[in-house]
Amino acid sequence: MATYKEIVGTAVTNIAGDSPTTVDGDIWYNSSATNFKFNLTTSFTGWTSGGTMPSGVNSGGGCGTQTAGLSFGGNGAPPSETATYEYNGSSWTAGGALTTGRKDLAGAGTQTAGLGFGGAPGTLNATEEYNGSSWTNGGNLTTGRREIAGGGTQTAGLAFGGNDGSKTNATEEYNGSSWTNGGNMTTARRQLAGAGTQTAGLGFGGYNDGVSGGYSGATEEYDGSSWTNGGTMNTARNQLGGGGTQSAGLGFGGYSSPPGTYQNATELYDGSSWTTSSNMATGRSGVRGAAATNAAGLAFGGGPPDAGATEEFTSGASPFAAWATGGNMATARNKLAGCGTQTAGLGFGGYNPSGPPLNLTEEYNGSSWTNGGNLPVAKEVAGGAGTQTAALCIGGVIPGPPHHSNLTEEYNGTAWTAGGNLPLEQSRGMACGTQTAGLYFGGSQAPTPKAVATYEYDGSSWTNGGNLTTGRTDAAGFGTQTAGVCAGGRTPSLTNVTEEYNGTAWTGGGNTPTPIGELAGAGTQTAGLVFGGGYPIVATTSLYDGSSWTATSSMNTARRYLAGAGTQTAGLAFGGTLADNSTRTAATEEFSQFGPSTETITTS
Repeated sequence: MATYKEIVGTAVTNIAGDSPTTVDGDIWYNSSATNFKFNLTTSFTGWTSGGTMPSGVNSGGGCGTQTAGLSFGGNGAPPSETATYEYNGSSWTAGGALTTGRKDLAGAGTQTAGLGFGGAPGTLNATEEYNGSSWTNGGNLTTGRREIAGGGTQTAGLAFGGNDGSKTNATEEYNGSSWTNGGNMTTARRQLAGAGTQTAGLGFGGYNDGVSGGYSGATEEYDGSSWTNGGTMNTARNQLGGGGTQSAGLGFGGYSSPPGTYQNATELYDGSSWTTSSNMATGRSGVRGAAATNAAGLAFGGGPPDAGATEEFTSGASPFAAWATGGNMATARNKLAGCGTQTAGLGFGGYNPSGPPLNLTEEYNGSSWTNGGNLPVAKEVAGGAGTQTAALCIGGVIPGPPHHSNLTEEYNGTAWTAGGNLPLEQSRGMACGTQTAGLYFGGSQAPTPKAVATYEYDGSSWTNGGNLTTGRTDAAGFGTQTAGVCAGGRTPSLTNVTEEYNGTAWTGGGNTPTPIGELAGAGTQTAGLVFGGGYPIVATTSLYDGSSWTATSSMNTARRYLAGAGTQTAGLAFGGTLADNSTRTAATEEFSQFGPSTETITTS
């Protein structure tokens, strides 16, 4: 691995105490405490562009989170008043249509358990429930109204304010089947925003005839029975978007004085007062939002004109992530298999143009590679799982003449021995898990070039598991036998589909940012890491949280057909084909994600 001085040009400072600076990334040696310390205080607050909606929408309903948002109804070109769109953190896809087309409605809940109620034309009392694919009718509001706000969940919803012929302060509570009256708001108003839960709700902004121009900045908090006044917004406005909780609210956009002002202002609520934050890129009214807290929000739709623009809000400290150079493998190669950790990695098999498939095994100790025991049979595009001292090599292509293999070998840290054979000869599949609880899925098997089959290993034999939804080769596989992930690959075209295994069946997960194959992966089902791949060959790296992918620092060297090991915060990449699509590499890189905080590395 490169030294600190090689990276930054200076040596680590020796200080008898803490550093007098707070520079992000600053590293020093505390000679009094005999430890190394470094500052990781990187923070980001602001809006970034998200995926554009398929159709412009104004004054629709919204709920969910930044990475699992839901938009439904609204004013726009048909069929926008019934259209439903789902957001995965990068793009929108169509969901099931509303039963009743409408605008000026409210939403609550999640992407897979959503609630939509009220709206126009007229003053509707209809309520609908969303299950992630379709809407069904629920119990009607006691009072029909439009320009309404809401919060809570599908089974504990909250509706308040709006226009029932005139502005109203009425509040209603939903139990999953019917609405009942709750305590009235202090101030009647319409075109307001809502957030929070049924017992800790938040209403803010809106239109009130009793204030100048009708633009309100009033905030109220609901405790499950009554409303009390909270802190006033800095910018009075109506037709705004919002989300979050009662103690971590987010408000943005809207319409304000002087008339004709489409707001891009953003404010954060802490349970008592509002503070201004970074502005949206586009000022708009009728905008809708989705947010679990005020640290990660989603804004979409609005006007004028009817907009499909999406923006993502992030506030708070950001983790520091980077790839560093590790020790080179003894033998450059691609199409190899790998497993283990960043400080105890294992690479085996593969291909080098100077000869046939390789049987070479190498072990990594966190700084350098050493030769281990050779595979009994040379292999390329095999699957790898387990640890440095308890590994599996599964399937692959073997020479003489080249053909698929059903062989499984087990490594004990010194030598490979025969394990139980796969039911079919297979290569280019993905693997994860351990030596005694392994998982192998997808790949190529005669006569099926893109298999869906999944096999589970118990330390001696393979049994059939649930099939992949999408057959593929050359994907990233990571996780465990009962919580596996398959991301990307070839179907035969490149795909961005992610699937998750629960020990019985595969279900859809969040799509990767772009379709990609010949990549590597590491980590778990809820904390995954993928990197590299092609074609064209890339160095990109993405993190998975169990529902969506986010981009992070790229590798120093773009490559495909590489191997990976480790975790989301301590990954290992090695081998592969470089961007010229011909050169095989021995290069190793180590991925680290820290912070955000001041970290201490204790020395002995």
